[in-house]
Amino acid sequence: MLGVLAIIMTLFALMYLAYRGITVLVLAPLLAMLAAIMSGEIPALYALSSIFMPAAAGYIKSYFPVFLAGAVFGKLMGVTGAATSIAHFISQKFGKKHAIAAVVIATSLLTYGGVSLFVVVFAMYPIGAMLYREADIPKRLLPAAIALGAFTFTMTAMPGSPQYLNTMPTKYFGTNIYAGFWLGIIGSACMFFGGLWWLNRRAKKLNAAGEGYGIHENEGIVESFDNIPNFWISITPIILVFVMNFILTNWYFKLDSVIAKLHAYNPDATVDGTWPVIIGLGIAIVFILVVLRKYLKDTNKQIFDGAVGSLLPIFNTGSEVGYGGVIKSLAAFGTVKAAIVAMTIPSIFKVAFSTTLLAGIVGSSSGGTAIALEVLAPEFLQMGIDPGALHRIMLIAAGGLDSLPHCGAVITLLSVCKVNHKQAYLDIAALTVVIPLITVVVVCLAYLLFGIV
Repeated sequence: MLGVLAIIMTLFALMYLAYRGITVLVLAPLLAMLAAIMSGEIPALYALSSIFMPAAAGYIKSYFPVFLAGAVFGKLMGVTGAATSIAHFISQKFGKKHAIAAVVIATSLLTYGGVSLFVVVFAMYPIGAMLYREADIPKRLLPAAIALGAFTFTMTAMPGSPQYLNTMPTKYFGTNIYAGFWLGIIGSACMFFGGLWWLNRRAKKLNAAGEGYGIHENEGIVESFDNIPNFWISITPIILVFVMNFILTNWYFKLDSVIAKLHAYNPDATVDGTWPVIIGLGIAIVFILVVLRKYLKDTNKQIFDGAVGSLLPIFNTGSEVGYGGVIKSLAAFGTVKAAIVAMTIPSIFKVAFSTTLLAGIVGSSSGGTAIALEVLAPEFLQMGIDPGALHRIMLIAAGGLDSLPHCGAVITLLSVCKVNHKQAYLDIAALTVVIPLITVVVVCLAYLLFGIV
């Protein structure tokens, strides 16, 4: 009983204190040791040094190359103006009558192309603000439009997404980033069209009530887009990421000669699902450094800043994995797992429920997925669910409760857009919590009733 209480109390403490702004880097090890003390099973320092640290280090060892390549790529796309060029081009083609769709599509293209979520937020805000102002759409709807394009289907559902979240299950389930292809397409359609319906409906309702864009001071909107590369040069790095991911995942790493060479080195070695993403991003980075070099003012510093920018996200998530490793080692966790397994609902719903719950508690889709994979992956596989369905449904579920008010990405988005929770969070929640939760039910039913994977 004490062990179960330790798990529940430390999980809720992690959620509450993270919401209060305390870093997970400090919280996770402290709460892991507190759980060990409360359970009375493991010495606190042993839990820290021999359980927490190996679990955290193992995660960092596996995923650091993806975080590093993604952060450098995103940084270079931002500082060269390539991300802004793509967003501006799309917004011009759509026009102010379709301002909401323009913001969503431009954001989703950048995210699906491998640009990090935080870089997308900074790149899209000035474009979106200009569009919304011209179309007289209430500014409070802008964060929700950016969130729809960045925090939902391109992050969790779209097959082939190079976002690191999509690579996480590959090591546990033996899948690749295209896993659960049709479930991903169905999920993406639900979130995209459902989100656009909500935003357009809200805009019409607010306009009818007399609310327009409004007057906002110190917006930081860039009025000129003269010193940026043209659209076709800007989008080439993203196309390279797409093409290289597809070729490497679906052809090169399946060649008998490649597998034979791998087995010659180690008979038990398998192709790592993160390799195509790392290579694709690496080639795109080289392209930017060569072709867009005139837009780079201090290349060494910008690469350094991008690389350093990868450290906090991976160490945050690694700390959450370390915490999950300690929780997993407690005898009481067997009781929790048994309770999940014993739920009288279909197995695939157990997977979705446990993943989205963990993501909500830690305020992070990657953190929740990391803990779920670390402590529950073997049980999930034993349920007889198709690994591709497991991969995709876990990620869509992780994108449900992850964006509760304490989510760091939500807080950053509101800060960049210069609005607050009271003004904008209702619409963010509708698009990044409610619709994804409805979507995960839809894809679970598609798998259960029709066998779609």
